[in-house]
Amino acid sequence: MLKNVFILGDSYSTFEGHIPEGYAAYYTAKGPYYVLNEPKLPLTDNEVSEVSHTWWYNLIKENGTLVRNCSWSGTTICNTGYDGVDNSKISFIARMEKLFSQGFFEENKVDTLLLFGGTNDSCSNAPLGEKIYSDWTDSDLYNVFPAFTYLINLLLTKLPDTKIYCIMNSSLKPEVTEFYKYVCEKEGVDFIQLHDIEKIEGHPTLKGMMTIKEQILDYIKR
Repeated sequence: MLKNVFILGDSYSTFEGHIPEGYAAYYTAKGPYYVLNEPKLPLTDNEVSEVSHTWWYNLIKENGTLVRNCSWSGTTICNTGYDGVDNSKISFIARMEKLFSQGFFEENKVDTLLLFGGTNDSCSNAPLGEKIYSDWTDSDLYNVFPAFTYLINLLLTKLPDTKIYCIMNSSLKPEVTEFYKYVCEKEGVDFIQLHDIEKIEGHPTLKGMMTIKEQILDYIKR
């Protein structure tokens, strides 16, 4: 159904050893969750401690083949990270621009792209910026709204034959969720709004992972 799948995501889509070398993973085989700037939390019954516990592994196992999981924990779509840090080397935009410049998609056929981001753009309180849809400047891309329209435009322009699904986390800032949904509808990109996801410290538990997988699958099967 999904065929050759590419994932562009943040911590929700990571698992140590299953993302490119040097990328930060939130979920690991060592057991506990990692919490930003805090000690590890103790193990729980809901622990995601195997790659087979992740939403994406279970989704793709049944419906396609993974080409690459381009997910980096803590990253934003825009170039502004937590505490105003410059994320222009590791943001969603930066990672995709690098892959396009390297000819990755010319060498690797991708039928489906799962874009699962925006969580850190919302939670980091990155500046929202103006709602612009073209003629972006470098400074525009440090803001949430123009960065998202830029990314969608980039993906649609560079990957015209790839089916793109934008997956939106639950409980984010309403203005971010509403704008992302508006842009996706405007550009003809499928928008999947998640809901009722069980989490610990803002991250899906094992149950939460399975809920994400089922909600995505339900949408795709419509």
